[in-house]
Amino acid sequence: MGPSKGGKPAGVEWRSSEGFILATAAISLFTDTFLYGLIVPVSPFLLEKDAGIPHSQIQTYTSAMLAAYAGATVLASPLSGILADRTPSRRGLFLFALLCLMAATILLFLSRTIVIMVLARVLQGISCAFVWTMAMVICLDTVGADKMGRALGMIFSAVQVGTLVAPVIGGVLYKASGMRGVMALALALLSIDLVMRLFAIEKKTAQEAGWVSKGEGGTNVHASEGGPHEEQPLLHKKDEMDEQYKLSDHQPWIVNAIPYLACLSDPSLLTALLGSTIHGILIGSFDSTIATVAQSFFAFDSSQAGLLYLPIGLAGLVSSPITGWAVDRHGTKKAAVSCFATMVPVLVLLRLVQPGGAHQIILYVVLLSFAGIGLSGCAAPALVEGGNIIENYHKANPTFFGENGPYAMVYGVNGAVFNAGMTIGPTVAGWLKETIGYGNMNLVLAGVSGLTALLCFIYLGNRPRRATE
Repeated sequence: MGPSKGGKPAGVEWRSSEGFILATAAISLFTDTFLYGLIVPVSPFLLEKDAGIPHSQIQTYTSAMLAAYAGATVLASPLSGILADRTPSRRGLFLFALLCLMAATILLFLSRTIVIMVLARVLQGISCAFVWTMAMVICLDTVGADKMGRALGMIFSAVQVGTLVAPVIGGVLYKASGMRGVMALALALLSIDLVMRLFAIEKKTAQEAGWVSKGEGGTNVHASEGGPHEEQPLLHKKDEMDEQYKLSDHQPWIVNAIPYLACLSDPSLLTALLGSTIHGILIGSFDSTIATVAQSFFAFDSSQAGLLYLPIGLAGLVSSPITGWAVDRHGTKKAAVSCFATMVPVLVLLRLVQPGGAHQIILYVVLLSFAGIGLSGCAAPALVEGGNIIENYHKANPTFFGENGPYAMVYGVNGAVFNAGMTIGPTVAGWLKETIGYGNMNLVLAGVSGLTALLCFIYLGNRPRRATE
């Protein structure tokens, strides 16, 4: 859609509306997770038939490709935050992420060597880092910090759908039409994603250009920074908070280069990052053990084992919006503590699952469903808490972080630690399972979840100590 008379883009009102921008962010994350999952069931065939990898080495090379993806995501996530905070518009980097994903998808389907396949996974990891960071910060710019939990709940539901259906659809399509069918679906989804990203106009851009009024669409994250309409008690409270978050003007060169580092002495921010890391470890642990438990305990084949991932995904699909609402309504502390505390009895009770028939399978499915509820709520509190803390620092030090503030860096670092946890989780879970058994592995993870819940209770939602002291 081109501009109309006077330079105002046609349809700018709906293109910059809160609903359309959130839908664009949700579709971008859905596409990212869907394409990641779409490749999972066909990767062994790509390696064996196209790259000529011997069957005995398929698992090794599959792990190498996943490691390349995870490593690229971890390294690119902070970089995406730095670049996003230093660019006036988020749109360019958002489109760059999609171009990386398109290139990765085409390379992966057309490649005939393992080197190109690994390169494709690296590009996919870079895309993932930028997509998640940009989607989060665009949501924050659009709805504001006070509605961020609800927005994240809705968006994570889209992510859950992508995670659920992608492996199933990928396997069915490959069996029915081969690699061409899988690639056709991937390119169709990428095309829809591209159109939505091209149509979307940042609310801030539309307001600054005078295309829409300040009151239209969502609420900008900076809109609550205060103004002459505030009453005196609120101004006094704001002055006290500013003093709490005030940073010294004398900082090391590395902090001046990356201002976000100045906030890492904040115990609440560190706890939020720890929560994201543990969340990644728990998800990685479930991902790596469900299939092996299904095979060794219940003699399931691969398709039957795949169905056991559905309880986690379906429970998360339902509970994610509820958790997002709870974060906005009751705060990050209660939501985070509730979710990590929920994981403790679930993980302890998983010790009861033993090899057996239908009753053991039912027990396992029920426990996986409760695990899905707990896991789905761990992400939003950490993301919202990090954004709230950084917003307070930015208000107290308006020139320290630059015009855009360090908001993108918050989500970039969060993505890095989460993906690091996703990388660590399978390794740790596998080692514990082999060393002390599946039941004791879950007991250790229950202890980790309980400790995380305790730290969230102590530190989340609290003001930090004075940074100048």
